[in-house]
Amino acid sequence: MRMTLMLPAILAAVFCALPLRAEPQALTLQQAIDKTLQHNPQLHQFKFTQQRLLAERDVQSLKPGYQLGVELENVAGTGEARGLAGAELTVALSSVIELDNKAQWRAEVVDARLNTLDWQQQAQTLDVLAELTRNYINLLASQQELTLTEEAVELSEALLQSAEKRAASGALSDAEIMRAKAQLAQVQIGRDALLQRIERQKIAIARFWGDTSANFNVVAGNLFAFGQSRPFAELYQRLQQSPALTIFASERRLKDAEVRLAQSQNRADLSWQVGVRRYQASDDTGLTFGISVPLFAERRNSAAIEAALAERNNVEYRQQDSLLILHERLFDAYSQRQQFITSHQQLAQYVIPNLEQALDLTRDAYQRGRSNYQDWLNAQQELLQAKRQILETATAVLLSQATIEQLTAEPVTQ
Repeated sequence: MRMTLMLPAILAAVFCALPLRAEPQALTLQQAIDKTLQHNPQLHQFKFTQQRLLAERDVQSLKPGYQLGVELENVAGTGEARGLAGAELTVALSSVIELDNKAQWRAEVVDARLNTLDWQQQAQTLDVLAELTRNYINLLASQQELTLTEEAVELSEALLQSAEKRAASGALSDAEIMRAKAQLAQVQIGRDALLQRIERQKIAIARFWGDTSANFNVVAGNLFAFGQSRPFAELYQRLQQSPALTIFASERRLKDAEVRLAQSQNRADLSWQVGVRRYQASDDTGLTFGISVPLFAERRNSAAIEAALAERNNVEYRQQDSLLILHERLFDAYSQRQQFITSHQQLAQYVIPNLEQALDLTRDAYQRGRSNYQDWLNAQQELLQAKRQILETATAVLLSQATIEQLTAEPVTQ
């Protein structure tokens, strides 16, 4: 099948855009993809559908079978037909002669369904792996958020220590100490909740290959490496060649085959029968022949042809509608990716350096007694919020990138 030859190359291209680095006991995205391709239940369902269609093709390719019939007439009557005296026994063999290569057209319909199944499998595989990638990115972001939360704990502990030193010298009230302790406890609560969320995300990834527990500690990857994007026009051209749209061409071939099969029904099949008849009264035998042809078959079949033609014509309009919808989704993901990259760069170049410097100055002022507790706390929270924002923008860039790659079956970066 074409699927076997084409799909590995697609996957290698689609998911190479997320840079990976190997870490001890860490799961890489490529390892997750390989496990999913081998064990994901959704993808293995296609194998059984293919087996069913292959069996159906064998059945549809068969010529009409033969029937053996036995007929007994003029028995158990009155007069000469009393008992078996006037019985007539006929043993006949009958079958149908199909005209216009109907068996070939039936097999062609099944072949077209098999071809459509190939593209459906490719599209479904891309959907599953795109969902896997989004889960992977979210877990990667949570791991980075955990690092940020650990930094928040350290800052809160440093703030509490400084507050306790000032309180010991009488420069700070006990109320400020209580606020610092509460702040530290809140950050620790957030860290514990994040650890639980990471465990849930690990289970969500493991279920893609059928596991109910995660046999990895962390996932590996660089959340902040985006690469240079391909032009939108090039991505849109790739979109038009992706399985999501190519499947319509395969479906159109299927509908063409169904039209030809319906048209072949205009030529009615011939039914024939040949047999031997025995006359009980005279102890004679004779051959019998019979043939029958349905009348007005073309007129009765016209509605089926019109329905098949309507289905075929509808495919083209469905393809046009899908192209418009996918174009909108592609442009939306592409635009958001560019927007979030710009936001990420501004946060990294301007916002965070200024807030880090502001925190240093505020901390120094606080320790010298020139600033109060609230100023230091505000400076700390502003820096942490900006770091969370840069983390969110990086995550949004990669999630938009995963959507683009799902739609185009190609990597976003050059």
